[in-house]
Amino acid sequence: MRASDLLHPRPEGLYCPPGDFFIDPVRPVNRALITHGHSDHARSGHRSVMATQQTLDIMGLRYGEGFAGTTQAAVLGETIALGGVAVSFHPAGHVLGSAQIKVAHQGTCIVASGDYKRQNDATCDPFEPLQCDVFITEATFGLPVFHHPPDSEEIARLLKSTEQFPERTHLVGAYALGKAQRIMRLLRHAGYEKPIYIHGALAKLSEYYQSQDIDLGTLEPATVETGQKSDFAGAIVIGPPSAFADRWARRFPDPMSCFASGWMRIRQRAKQGGVELPLIISDHSDWDELTATIKETGAEEIWVTHGREEALVRWCELEGIAARPLHLVGYEDEGD
Repeated sequence: MRASDLLHPRPEGLYCPPGDFFIDPVRPVNRALITHGHSDHARSGHRSVMATQQTLDIMGLRYGEGFAGTTQAAVLGETIALGGVAVSFHPAGHVLGSAQIKVAHQGTCIVASGDYKRQNDATCDPFEPLQCDVFITEATFGLPVFHHPPDSEEIARLLKSTEQFPERTHLVGAYALGKAQRIMRLLRHAGYEKPIYIHGALAKLSEYYQSQDIDLGTLEPATVETGQKSDFAGAIVIGPPSAFADRWARRFPDPMSCFASGWMRIRQRAKQGGVELPLIISDHSDWDELTATIKETGAEEIWVTHGREEALVRWCELEGIAARPLHLVGYEDEGD
């Protein structure tokens, strides 16, 4: 079977005709297979949704329990038959519950990776390389300029800054699902035992992570009442990036703006965003990790989507690997 007959792009998303399902569709469909809980991949309104139990739980927290007509939990590594198509979910290392989706039918095997990273992360299962004929890779940071340093080094920079400026509140911008909890866990691993203060938008998801035996330590609401600004001197406060553009951020004493993202590798982007302490911590793979993963899969063909498609396609061609951009629409970098 030709790969394009097994999976191909449609306006709703990546479609599998033999199995009659979509992967990460951006519009409501009858049957959706979801790689992870970020809203650019996991939408509500589908008639049926299959995902890992953790992704289903996360979608319930974000959209309400009625986010789909029916749901089915996929167990990692187990094969499910959908219309004669063998489907299985495997760890992607992106955020809690994230998975690659392996689709096999009539001798053709395609792996849709969703978003993935290769750095170790104590808040989710590590990426599992899969052998396949076609590998669908993201390219969020698909340019050679992007190299993510060890996350422990970036957390050490944050802690050093709190020691150097004990009178200031360090406000860390981090996306609500995955990145925020990873920062919390990294701080704990580095020996930071003080309470971490969080924006209300992070509370439900952080509680869920704790319920999954991911120890984030003591978390307190970042609520500033009149006359209490001094309570946050020297504190670390984590919130979604959007919160730092409104009055909420100005409630803290002499706040230092920090932002955890792979985009902080670009100094001009950090400067334009008014970020004093850029932290290069990403939930996506960098250039070296993307290219190494492609080789690991042994795939004869690569489909590239979500980001810098052209550079990665060109790299594949130079390596003698067939490649093409998918140009899927509707996806953003919510997870970074």
